[in-house]
Amino acid sequence: MMKGLAGATIWSEDLKNLLSFYRDVLGLTVRHEAPGFVVFGEAGTPAFALGTHSEVRGRNADPARHMVGLVTDDVRADSKRLKAAGVEFVEDPKDYGNLWLATLRDPEGNLVQLLQFKEGPRP
Repeated sequence: MMKGLAGATIWSEDLKNLLSFYRDVLGLTVRHEAPGFVVFGEAGTPAFALGTHSEVRGRNADPARHMVGLVTDDVRADSKRLKAAGVEFVEDPKDYGNLWLATLRDPEGNLVQLLQFKEGPRP
C-alpha cells in the first residue's frame, strides 16, 4: 500500500546550474551532498533533491508540467527578497483563501511555488 510522498527531484544537465540557486538564493538547507546529487530539508521529512541526469539537456521545455511547492511563513517578504536578487516571478503573491501562493522560475525554467498556509489545518 502506498503511504505518501517520500520526495521529489529536479534533474538537470549539470547540478551546478541549480545548486547555488536553491541553496544560496532560496536558502534551502542541504541535508546530503554527493557527486551529482543534493538532498535538501530536515531528516524525517519528505526530501527535495537536485541531480545531474544524462538524459536531461538545457532549459525545461514544459515547465508547467510539474511544480515544486516550498512552504514559507511569509510569502510576501520572501517574494520581495527574491525579486531584489533578480529571481523571475510568474505570479506575484496572491490570496487563494486558505493560502497565499507565488510562482517563480529557477535558472533552468522550472516553476517553483511558494506557499504560505493560513491558520488552521493544512489540506
